[in-house]
Amino acid sequence: AKCGIIGYVGSDVYGRFCIKDFNDHGIDTTYLKIDEDKDTPFSLVLSEKQTKGRNIIYHSGNARRLSPNELNKDYITSAKYLHISQVNDATYTAAKWAREGDVKVVFDADSYNPKIDEMIPLIDVFIASEFYYASRFNNDENFQKNCTDIMSMGPEIVVFTLGSRGCVGMDKHTFFTQPAFNVDVVDTVGAGDVYHGAFIFGLLNGWDVSYTALFANAVSAIKCTRIGGRAAIPDLETVCRFMETGRIDYTEIDKRVAYYRSEAIWNIK
Repeated sequence: AKCGIIGYVGSDVYGRFCIKDFNDHGIDTTYLKIDEDKDTPFSLVLSEKQTKGRNIIYHSGNARRLSPNELNKDYITSAKYLHISQVNDATYTAAKWAREGDVKVVFDADSYNPKIDEMIPLIDVFIASEFYYASRFNNDENFQKNCTDIMSMGPEIVVFTLGSRGCVGMDKHTFFTQPAFNVDVVDTVGAGDVYHGAFIFGLLNGWDVSYTALFANAVSAIKCTRIGGRAAIPDLETVCRFMETGRIDYTEIDKRVAYYRSEAIWNIK
């Protein structure tokens, strides 16, 4: 799928690596700007073998955040889907333009923030984590009712990802549940992020929403079997084969693992 990213990175080595890595994967970085002499946000993630959990040491950086007047309306409205994960003036403006231009808005609610409610009427596809769900609904297990509550605010699709329990969701036709795939979990970093990308890919292809959720579960499961947020992102052939056979072909994945482990950061020119 064709994709572009809008935002800022710093001029540090990590910011330049981000741009190079996106370009290497065919991502349009025309509107990924460099804030000179500033640092890019950076996370060091410690993944624990016994619990399969993680701890994140976060450096927020000082690269600037986008303001609404830096957005390109034509670029945003040329898309089929706009994916956002924060609530601020820039994302609100982008979502409003997208709605005006008949572009579907997808939102990643990783954690609960009351300000998200202000954005929900502009969201078409609302995908939230188990952490959001626990805070918003106090771990109430009536998933269908709570999906309906969010849908009543505007979205046409609502999904809650539940980690090892898979995901639940609904559209205007049906409520569905999809189980997680049973894999040897090594690192959960990026599982939610790749779920969103896979879900949008399914929507772009016109797939049934329930099958799209199952496909996204498969992508997340494969990612969790190797260290690194980006290293184990599978290609389409690998995912389809896994869904058919239950086996993961690591031929391409392990090449990515080796690249990110030992070469990527040193290949910046």
